[in-house]
Amino acid sequence: MKQDCKTPGWIFNWGSAPNKIPPWAHTFKRFLILPSTEAKTSEVRGADPHDRLSQRLFDSRALSLNLAKPLSDEDQVVQAMDDASPTKWHLAHTTWFYEAFVLRDHLPGYDVFSERFEYCFNSYYEAKGNRHPRASRGLLTRPSAEEVRQYRAYVDAALMRLMAHEAARSGRVAALVELGINHEQQHQELLLTDVLSLFALQPLRPAYQQQPLRSVATAGPETTPFITYEGGIHSVGHDGNGFSYDNEGPRHDVLIHPFRLAERCVTNRDYLAFIESGAYRDPLVWLADGWTTVRERGWTAPGYWERVDGGWHQMTLNGLLPIELDAPVSHVSYFEADAFARFAGKRLPTEFEWEHASAGV
Repeated sequence: MKQDCKTPGWIFNWGSAPNKIPPWAHTFKRFLILPSTEAKTSEVRGADPHDRLSQRLFDSRALSLNLAKPLSDEDQVVQAMDDASPTKWHLAHTTWFYEAFVLRDHLPGYDVFSERFEYCFNSYYEAKGNRHPRASRGLLTRPSAEEVRQYRAYVDAALMRLMAHEAARSGRVAALVELGINHEQQHQELLLTDVLSLFALQPLRPAYQQQPLRSVATAGPETTPFITYEGGIHSVGHDGNGFSYDNEGPRHDVLIHPFRLAERCVTNRDYLAFIESGAYRDPLVWLADGWTTVRERGWTAPGYWERVDGGWHQMTLNGLLPIELDAPVSHVSYFEADAFARFAGKRLPTEFEWEHASAGV
């Protein structure tokens, strides 16, 4: 095991001259020494691209820990289903990514925290060897949540040394760090998604957070206005500027026929009418595979909806709450969305129609 990372002052050996300290290092040093605070790096105004990248890197690393703060160590170990992952695993996997793909190859003298972690925290990277089965991640009681936090601190310290090194200004390192940032952001979304699925199974219906909710109501006139989009040849896909995943390009032309798109989202009120019409008992509004799934899984409403004292409630990260009727409906499958559209006498937009309509939004 490496040097205790709970008191990591030893990593900040930038030299005595103040101008050797990168502008993003001061606030991140405070974050590492006081991990229980809400410390977050502030924007480095006027910084060069490397310093902005460094700031975004350490902001994303700090955010993951902050997302885990409301959770007990017990919360962070278990998974709600085979397709979910424990919070502890998300925190460790995103750390392993930087160790495996950035630090080992690009930080001279880097020594891995634990060779045994690769098996535990690899996900699907075949070239990195065997890995623990996804469906059994919730059985990993070791390493402990505290060891994972130490692992993150150790790797973050190494990332600081790397980003202060001239080698980090190479295009290859910058591209890997950019990928790592976006990869961690994906897992931040998954972390919250998986926490909700876990807490929804708890008899106590715990709240991940207790914060006032902003209204996200979208309801307008009872008759939904539609926006008309002209047909023609339109370009879709990433244009090559900035980060993208490899399945988002290359940019290419497609033929889109004229179409109309509703001006607002489908609301819980809209969807409640679908439920109360008996649609979950009517095979005529469902695709064949959808109707089979409805019967096999016993669907009667969107995910996380449940009846309480005769009214519909929804499990949220703020706990079990009455549904907000004018908020956009969420946690519906493709089959449910398709069935609702058919019930409403409409259809779902295609991928290309939606990309064309949302361009510039």
